[in-house]
Amino acid sequence: MSSARPDFPRDFRPLQIYEQVSDRIRAEIRSGRFLPEARLPSEREIASLFGVGRPAVREAIGALQNEGLVVTKRNSGTYVCPNAPEILAKRGQAEDDGEKQSHADFSPSATLDVRLILEPAIARRAAARKKRDKLAEHYLAQMETLTNVADAEQRALWNNSDRLFHRQLAVMTGDALLTKLAEEIAQTMDQSLWKRLKDDGINDPARIRLYVAEHRLIYEAIVCGDADAAAFYVEQHIHRVKRDMTPG
Repeated sequence: MSSARPDFPRDFRPLQIYEQVSDRIRAEIRSGRFLPEARLPSEREIASLFGVGRPAVREAIGALQNEGLVVTKRNSGTYVCPNAPEILAKRGQAEDDGEKQSHADFSPSATLDVRLILEPAIARRAAARKKRDKLAEHYLAQMETLTNVADAEQRALWNNSDRLFHRQLAVMTGDALLTKLAEEIAQTMDQSLWKRLKDDGINDPARIRLYVAEHRLIYEAIVCGDADAAAFYVEQHIHRVKRDMTPG
C-alpha cells in the first residue's frame, strides 16, 4: 500500500528569518497587543524576544514600513501606523479570496554576506586586466553629482548608480559568469527592502561623500592593476555598508 504524497504548492519556499520576525509582529498587531500608534519594543528587545540577530529585526521593520504597517521616527522609535489593522484586514480578505502575495525581497544582510565573498574576487580579476571602463566612470560621475540626500530623485539616482557601478566591475573582468552573478546581485539591490534600509541607514551627506570616495579608490586600484588594494577597498567598503544598513 503506497503512502499518500502531500501536494505542496510549486512556489513553496522556506521563510527567511526576517520574514518570520515580520510575521510575528503582524500577528501581534492583529491580536491587539501592538495597538495603533503604540511604540514597538526596541530592535534589541525584539531580537532578544524572538532569539534572532538585530539585522534580521531591522530587515523585518523595513519590510513592515514598506507595507505601511509601521513608521520609524528618528531618535524616537518605531510605531504602529493608525490604519495598520485595516491594512491587515484587507490583506487577510484578499488571501481568503485566493490572491497571492508577491515574493519577499532577499535579505539585505545575506546579500551583503555574499558580496563579501564575491566582490573582492571580482576586483582582483578586473585588476588583472588593467582597463579603464567608460560606463563605470559614468556611474562614478553620477554619484559625485549628489548634493541633496533628502531629495527623492537624487537619492534614486544615487542608489541606481551605486548598484550598477558594482555590476560594471564584474563586466570589467571579461568573465561572462561573474557578470551574470553580479547582475543577480544588482537586481537584489534594486528591491524595495534594500532601498528602504539603505535610505534609512545612509542619509548623511558626509557619509555619501565617503562612499563616493571609496568607489573611486576601488576603481583606480583596478585600472592601475593593484589587485590587493582593489580587493581590500571593496571588502572595507562592503563592511561599512553592512554596519550602516544592518547594525548588529
